[in-house]
Amino acid sequence: MTTSIARTLTSNGSRRKGTLSFWYKKCEVGTSRMVYQSYTSGGNNHNILFNTDDTLRFTSQVSSSKKIDLVTTRKFRDPNAWYHIVTAFDTEQGTDTNRAKMYINGVQETSFTNASGGSPTYPSQDQDLQVNISGEHIYFNKNGDGAGMEATCVYSHIHYIDGTMYDASAFGSTDSTTGEWKINTNPNVTYGTNGFFIFKDGNSVTDQSGNSNDFSVEQGTITKSEDNPSNIFATLNPLLGPRYSTQTFSNGNTTVAGGSGHEMHMSTLAIPNSGKYYYEAKLDAIGNFPIIGVVEAKNVLTNNKDINTYGYGYFFNGNIVKLGGSPISPTYSSYTTGDFIGVAVDCDNKEIYFSKNGTWQNSSDPANRTNPAITGLLTEDLMLGVNNYGGTWSVNFGNGAFGSTQLTGTTYQGNGNLGIFKYPVPTGFRALCTKALNL
Repeated sequence: MTTSIARTLTSNGSRRKGTLSFWYKKCEVGTSRMVYQSYTSGGNNHNILFNTDDTLRFTSQVSSSKKIDLVTTRKFRDPNAWYHIVTAFDTEQGTDTNRAKMYINGVQETSFTNASGGSPTYPSQDQDLQVNISGEHIYFNKNGDGAGMEATCVYSHIHYIDGTMYDASAFGSTDSTTGEWKINTNPNVTYGTNGFFIFKDGNSVTDQSGNSNDFSVEQGTITKSEDNPSNIFATLNPLLGPRYSTQTFSNGNTTVAGGSGHEMHMSTLAIPNSGKYYYEAKLDAIGNFPIIGVVEAKNVLTNNKDINTYGYGYFFNGNIVKLGGSPISPTYSSYTTGDFIGVAVDCDNKEIYFSKNGTWQNSSDPANRTNPAITGLLTEDLMLGVNNYGGTWSVNFGNGAFGSTQLTGTTYQGNGNLGIFKYPVPTGFRALCTKALNL
């Protein structure tokens, strides 16, 4: 089940001025998904959504009449990126194009159509929009009409400003060293009556603005992730598969299920030919011939990109395979549904090690380079991942969860105190995230 949150307004606010700012990791492509909605009825709502062609739409309608309809001409198809999205309106402005604005990663969007491909729709001056009305429902990741537009996605730092139009610079800034747009975790803004600030430092829906405008979980379960706008963690990449349409991704692209043939599902981030990296995966359902390991990045776009042919892996039956050759010695313990497999990839020394439920196989020790499963890796960039055929894998690259189950109790971190893992990480090994790549 996908997750959505909601609250119902108990007082009126401004219907002419407001700003919504949030960070969003778009984990799906080619699907229509509701990101945010203020909903009174099917013809009275105020929305942000992704269209099936991956354009972003900002719309507001009153009595089924469109007052705002802005559809970006550019498309958003990166499942690894965090997008900072700001939509703002001030219908009291004299110029129509100033009455509704959209910013992506600090840059104002200026090229729009409407939903039919014609000219964009801006509100009339002093128009009251269908927003900030007592009794209105606010949803994130749900359509009030119940039309099944929920996404597998990740949100962070959601602000709503009641009564003021802000631009993106109130919530972020350009890093002077990297030139990247970065988050402002404590913006100096006036929230107004119905304003709120949620998902500040975790998965709490308690309002941090001081207004006590708390949300509730409307359906599903909110899972906290270490993945955030300041440090992006790898997930599985749906753009590099599946070849088999029956395979599906969920839980922010950390779970893959189904399929009628072998498919290697790879990380959104590659590891260079230096450094040491660790990840874990849980086999939720065994399916047919599951494998876990790494594959050469140069082969990820070939027609046959499974570990057994182009990579290095640990078969469910205990076999260790290397670049499509016969199984190599020794044979490890078999694994099945419910087991956790750890993978330590030492690119400095061209070695791979595997663990089962926290025990390193064949008495190996990645930290001391004892009994590696595989030696002689090619000097190529590698992708981490799992091979799936009818089963289900949930992968933890340090995000801190397996599927929708968040790790609790005793947990472990990689080098640099990054990531959250179920089992101890070998000394010197890192999570696969942007900060760890720069250690």
